[in-house]
Amino acid sequence: MSDTIIKVENLSKRYRIGLKEKKADTFAQQLINTLKAPIENFRRIKSLGKFEDESDSVHWALKDVSFEVKQGEVLGIIGKNGAGKSTLLKILSKITEPTSGRIEMHGRVAALLEVGTGFHPELTGRENIYMNGTILGMTKKEIDRKLEEIIDFSGVEKYIDTPVKFYSSGMRVRLGFSVAAHLEPEILIIDEVLSVGDYEFQQRCLGKMGEVSKYEGRTVLFVSHNMSAVKELCPNSLILNNGNFLKIGKTSEVLKLYSGKTSEKIFSRIIENQNYDVIVNMAYIENSKEDLDSFVTLFIQLSSNLEISVALDIRLKTSDLQMPVGFGSMGTFDQIDQLKLIKGQNNFEFNIDTKTLAIGEYLLSIDITKPFVKYYDRCEDCISFEILKPTSKHKDLLLSWNYGANAINITSNV
Repeated sequence: MSDTIIKVENLSKRYRIGLKEKKADTFAQQLINTLKAPIENFRRIKSLGKFEDESDSVHWALKDVSFEVKQGEVLGIIGKNGAGKSTLLKILSKITEPTSGRIEMHGRVAALLEVGTGFHPELTGRENIYMNGTILGMTKKEIDRKLEEIIDFSGVEKYIDTPVKFYSSGMRVRLGFSVAAHLEPEILIIDEVLSVGDYEFQQRCLGKMGEVSKYEGRTVLFVSHNMSAVKELCPNSLILNNGNFLKIGKTSEVLKLYSGKTSEKIFSRIIENQNYDVIVNMAYIENSKEDLDSFVTLFIQLSSNLEISVALDIRLKTSDLQMPVGFGSMGTFDQIDQLKLIKGQNNFEFNIDTKTLAIGEYLLSIDITKPFVKYYDRCEDCISFEILKPTSKHKDLLLSWNYGANAINITSNV
């Protein structure tokens, strides 16, 4: 039996935004708008479920996100504001439905996404504990055995029989985390909400999450902007950017990408118009700045509506003078090297030899082609990187040699 407890495939979520009320400058116009309101409201409601018109009113919060999580794993989920982290957790918690894609989850889920999530304000703290346990499928006897432990950990024993509506935000977070962590769900989902609590309680929460994963085999998904906490708690992390999945792997490597220490620029985009054959969905440099003097490890994600073979062309030019310095290809001159695509997302990794480049900043462009026939997609100057210490013995001559004359060596990492 597989130990994969969460499997996400091509998950997407879109929203309609920007619906504005009509404003009236005169009383007569206001009267007309009022009379038309029933018709306008009917049209608006009717249009809410229609997304054929991929206009500015449609926002993709997530686009084709895929990953797996093993049982007992503590996975960090990071990204800037608006990256799609909270939307992902809400879908996994079944608070909202995805627009498309598939999710497999094995086990009960407890989520702490916002202050007061899962609590009824009119019920006491004690009553809310029993309510949450019942929702998770626990019997009264099972909850009874955990009750004192939950109350002790939360530190709100003095107010446990007071309605939750009178709790401060910190008290609600304390009780909410304690309930989620102690009622034995197989999957524990924690959003940035822990930042509301004091430092001492945050440290206790981090310790508890590590404990339930290591000793009880439970899976934890942890979203935070506190990179120290993510690094301390999560062996592996996932990074989102503008709704796109960028990378999942060791937290130390993912944090390098997040902090901008690997690539000066991450290229990613939400694909609004689905009428394409092949398009570059995302690209970024994976290796550290210190390694760029020898090679660039380039990650590229292609979205394809066809099963097809394509060629990849890489072009480099200097950032300051905009002068071309080199060209490299996979599959343009040799069909064997072409990239074989399936329908959907296709991930590739390449090493680009940079030992012949002089000191300076370079712009990298990506072309996806049917050789000598047509371009499927062109991404001009989509990534930049800097050479700090050339490794060639003839570094003083490199720049003049390379203008428009250098062949870039590209190898595929399979």
